[in-house]
Amino acid sequence: PELAAFSNGTLVRYLDFNDTYLSREPAHPSDNLPAALAVGQAVGACGRDIIVAAALGYELQCRLCDAASLRKHGWDHVYYGALSTALLASRLCGLNVEQTVHALGLAGVCNFATRQTRTGQLSDWKACAFANAARNGIFAARLAREGLTGPHEIFEGPKGLFKMVTGPFELKWSSGPDDWMILRTYIKYWPAEYHSQSAIDAALQLRPECGDPRRIESIRIESFEAAVSIIGSEPEKWRPTSRETADHSMGYCVAVALLDGDVTRASFDEQRIRDATVLALLDRIRIVETAECNAGYPDGIPNRLIIRTGDGRELERLVKYPRGHAGNPMTDEEVIAKFRRQAEGVVSAATAQRLIELALALDTLPDVTPLLEFDVL
Repeated sequence: PELAAFSNGTLVRYLDFNDTYLSREPAHPSDNLPAALAVGQAVGACGRDIIVAAALGYELQCRLCDAASLRKHGWDHVYYGALSTALLASRLCGLNVEQTVHALGLAGVCNFATRQTRTGQLSDWKACAFANAARNGIFAARLAREGLTGPHEIFEGPKGLFKMVTGPFELKWSSGPDDWMILRTYIKYWPAEYHSQSAIDAALQLRPECGDPRRIESIRIESFEAAVSIIGSEPEKWRPTSRETADHSMGYCVAVALLDGDVTRASFDEQRIRDATVLALLDRIRIVETAECNAGYPDGIPNRLIIRTGDGRELERLVKYPRGHAGNPMTDEEVIAKFRRQAEGVVSAATAQRLIELALALDTLPDVTPLLEFDVL
C-alpha cells in the first residue's frame, strides 16, 4: 500500500487542483485520501471505515496546522502529513493504542522536509512531497503492527518538535459532530495554488470591463503575507520555466485569467508559460502586502485587484472568499462537473458516471476495489 499511496498521491497533487486548508500552516488535506484508499483496499476495509480513517487524517493534520507553523521555520507542511497518514493507517490496520503511539513516534521522528521544495523554480517533487510523507506514514504503521517500537515524546522531548522547531502548543480537538475539520476545508475552483484563487476570481469578475487585456497599463494586487511570501515575491514567479512554478505564481495566474477568460490545465502548458503576451502583462503586475489583507487571513484569503486600463480607467475588486472556500462553497453539482471535466479524454463518459455513483455511495461499499479499477482511454 505504501507505493500505491505514493503513486496515487502524486497524481492527486500534480495538477494543484486538490483541496486546501489555511491556518498557521497551510496544507492540502485531501492528500490523505490516496493513503486511506490504498491501506483500506489492502486490508479489505469497507467504505465507511475508510471514510472514518480519512476524517481522522484530516482532523490531525488540520489541528496541527492550527497549532503551529512549520513554514516560518523553513520546514515543509508535509511533516504533519506523515503523522496524519500514520494515524489513519493505524486505524485501518487495527492497531491498539500502544501500537498507534509507536507508529506516530516512528513517523514523527524521521520525516522533516525542508521548504526548499516550494522555493524558487519548482520541480516535479512539489507533487511528490506529501505522497512521500504518506508512504512513510503508512510504513510506520505497518512496522508498529509488527512490533517495532518508536521514539517517545516526539513533541515534548528534549530534542522533540517543541524544543527544536515550533515551541510548545496544545491541540484543540473536536467539540462535537459539527466541529470536524474536514468540514472546514476548501475545494479549488481553478488548478492553481490556493492563495491565488481569490485573485483569479477578482480578475475574472473585472475582465468584462477591462477592454483588451493586452492594453492594460498596470495591475496592483494587494494581498497578505502568506500569499506574497509563497506565490508573489520571488523573481522566479515572474519568469516561470515549469508548470509547478507557474501555478505557484499569483501574477502569472492573474495574467492568464485576464487574457484567456479562465485558468485551466492548459494555462500551464510549456508553450503558454513562455508566451510573450503573457509575460508582457506579467511585467505590469505588482504584488504588495497590506495590513487590511493580513487582518482578513486565514478566515478568508483576501486579494484586491486594482487595474488601470489602457484608456485610463481604474477598476477595483476585492474577493475574500473565492468559489469553493468554506465561506463560499461549491455545490455538489459544481464538484461533480469539475470531476467530469478532468475525466474527459481520460475515461469514457460511462466510466466517469459509474465512478461518480460509486464515490457518492462510498459509505455503503463493502469493498473499494470497484472504485479503483477502471479502464482508461
